Amino acid sequence: MKVSEEEGEINATTTASNVENTKLKSKSKKMKKKQLVKEAEKADKRGVCYLSRIPPHMDHVKLRHILSQFGDIQRIFLAPPDYAAEVPSKRSRGSRDQLFAEGWVEFANKSVAKRVANMLNGEQIGGKKRSSFYYDLWNIKYLSKFKWDDLTEELALKRAIKEQKLRLELSAAKKERDSYLSKVDQSRALDAIEERLKKKQKVEQDSVVQVAKVIRHFPQTKPIIAANGKESKAELSNDILDAVFGGS
Repeated sequence: MKVSEEEGEINATTTASNVENTKLKSKSKKMKKKQLVKEAEKADKRGVCYLSRIPPHMDHVKLRHILSQFGDIQRIFLAPPDYAAEVPSKRSRGSRDQLFAEGWVEFANKSVAKRVANMLNGEQIGGKKRSSFYYDLWNIKYLSKFKWDDLTEELALKRAIKEQKLRLELSAAKKERDSYLSKVDQSRALDAIEERLKKKQKVEQDSVVQVAKVIRHFPQTKPIIAANGKESKAELSNDILDAVFGGS
């Protein structure tokens, strides 16, 4: 009996703990949903401004310091310049000193973002006169119905396009290199064949010259000279003539 009672208590405790865990999970889910709803509401209230040009020597810290006096700033993203797309001969000293090419600034309130863009666009940046961008002008525009998530998607798309372009360029460069190496190998093979033909022709020419130069000398018997200085002719005896012609 005691064992069964203990088992019942354990089962009841386990059931109660499972119920509590389920309640906690459902409560945490509700809290997350509420947080997501609040974040979505806050995101709907935010506004994004686009800066088409970032002056040289300006970074996100200096930009935040300047623009934060007009309203609460949530996030800033500055894109570095794409030097590969520029023509090297047309790059000035200012472009070499330019840390960033364009940027996006997210304000906590879209009405503030719109007011800042309308107020600053085309105006002198100002600030301290010793600042390197004191005489630069603002190039800022409010992006209507544009959210920060759109920016991340756009950047991801640009990154994917850039990577695809880079892969295509690398593939084209590899094909060009393989074609060049193939032509080099063909040229070397043709040079080797031509060299062998030249050596063969040279060997044949040398053998012909050697054959032409070979002169063979055969020993000959000197003729018998008579006492009167004329060559003597050999005379056959009568016996030999009789034997041949059958003389009597």
